[in-house]
Amino acid sequence: MLNILSILLQIPTHAPNPGDRGTIDLSEPFDLIVFVILPIVFIVLYMVWRRTKKRDNNEQS
Repeated sequence: MLNILSILLQIPTHAPNPGDRGTIDLSEPFDLIVFVILPIVFIVLYMVWRRTKKRDNNEQS
């Protein structure tokens, strides 16, 4: 049982690991879109969704 568990917990040597990348480079377009633009878009969409939901609840009352 321990042998199977130790095999499952090993990190593959030729696969990219989360710690290999290092810091975020905002000069790359992918990093800029994923780490800056998309979170801002999600926050704005969430705020708009909450505002419309709040207005719908006020109209029903």
